[in-house]
Amino acid sequence: MMDDLLPQLAAGVEALGLQSIVTPEKQLQCLAYLALLQKWNKVYNLTAVRDPQEMLVLHLLDSLSVLPYIQSGNLLDVGSGGGLPGLVVAITRPDVEVTTIDTVQKKAIFMRQVKAELGLSNAQVVHGRVEAYQPPSPFTQIVSRAFSDIALFKQLTTHLIAPHGRWLAMKGVVPTDELQQAAVLPTEVIRLQVPNLQAERHLIVFENT
Repeated sequence: MMDDLLPQLAAGVEALGLQSIVTPEKQLQCLAYLALLQKWNKVYNLTAVRDPQEMLVLHLLDSLSVLPYIQSGNLLDVGSGGGLPGLVVAITRPDVEVTTIDTVQKKAIFMRQVKAELGLSNAQVVHGRVEAYQPPSPFTQIVSRAFSDIALFKQLTTHLIAPHGRWLAMKGVVPTDELQQAAVLPTEVIRLQVPNLQAERHLIVFENT
């Protein structure tokens, strides 16, 4: 079933201009991840999206769209859920040490299974609350996809970010209200073009100055 999605994934990768990063081998790994997500979803209810075609666009291509803005080094994915975008970054970017964190145990168990089955040596999964997390060293990048509003996202992770590190908040439309409440100006607001997605997507970037 997932193999049927390969042409669509390849076309999406090309539309994003990521052929050199998301090679055919990595595309197969991405589909192996989606197959695991679909299989576990039946029991664990990891995502409300059930249709493989929709999963490809809403989860996989959406996560891939941020790859150009992620630097090598280490990355924390907060409220990672089923591993989005963190595990997709780990699959496609071996130069990034990815840590995913989620408070829901079954989601952490699933992510550990993905790490084991796909052999992701650059991924680490943490089960716990982000505000209580004490890693050995801070992160140069912290990303969130569906975690919380921007003010709370920054507040709960301030102790985890390195000097001059970057927060990357994946959002739909530009969250004007959230930005006003956070009372901080973003370093960048990047419009993401997700292939086959009709909705708006933006990446809001803040630097830890």
